[in-house]
Amino acid sequence: MNILLWILFGGLVGWLASIVTRDTYRMSIFAYVLVGLLGSVLGGLIASFMSVTPIATFSWLSLGFSVLGAVLLLLALSTIRKPRNR
Repeated sequence: MNILLWILFGGLVGWLASIVTRDTYRMSIFAYVLVGLLGSVLGGLIASFMSVTPIATFSWLSLGFSVLGAVLLLLALSTIRKPRNR
């Protein structure tokens, strides 16, 4: 049951991050989940570096840090993926 909740949370976070970054392309559900899960890990690292109390359960703070991490991940991916005009 926990894995299903992780997948749902990852999909929600990935979807919210794509709305914030205003991506013009549509990602698949798998990509939303993957970006959301990796962004949650990145957001957790950011929270630990900021000395925010460990977030072990769902809260609005954990959702915020997860979305922040996913947004940063999408921004990094978009700069790498951009075609370069020469």
